[in-house]
Amino acid sequence: MNATPTSSDLAKAIRNIPDFPQPGIQFKDITPVLADARLFAGCIDLLTTGFAPGSIGAVVGIDARGFILAAAAALKLQTGFVPIRKKGKLPFKTFEESYELEYGSNTVAIHVDAVKPGARVLLVDDLLATGGTAQAAAALLKRVGAEIVEITFFVELGFLNGREKLREYPVRSLVLY
Repeated sequence: MNATPTSSDLAKAIRNIPDFPQPGIQFKDITPVLADARLFAGCIDLLTTGFAPGSIGAVVGIDARGFILAAAAALKLQTGFVPIRKKGKLPFKTFEESYELEYGSNTVAIHVDAVKPGARVLLVDDLLATGGTAQAAAALLKRVGAEIVEITFFVELGFLNGREKLREYPVRSLVLY
């Protein structure tokens, strides 16, 4: 009756919002999953599959929805959470990386001391589209000396081929469109 949610259960709860944030974009709204405690917990369980507490030095989340998922995953894995934020949002010294996305460009940043060199990290984000954001985040993690053990996404828009930009890493997605 209260079985653990599957990726299919999560996919059914994702809402499509046409023409957001601009015409032609079909936005995948994950807030219905986040609002349902059972689905949210199941999502975090699925995102952390294969990892035990103590096996990861930090869970890294990408601004902004990736923070929600990564912070919950960090708690489950009993490790720290590291944010990769948009340029200008972190208060300490940062490394920055610019990238293109499906409807513009952006720059992300990480604190220069965010993780210890050699730390095993799990990079988590809500969506893999063109791969630019995750590629920039991975480049930042390399600069701070982290070892990316996996890049995990809640949703992947496979038709945009973003996974191609991340070929050097293990990549996993829970819901594929």
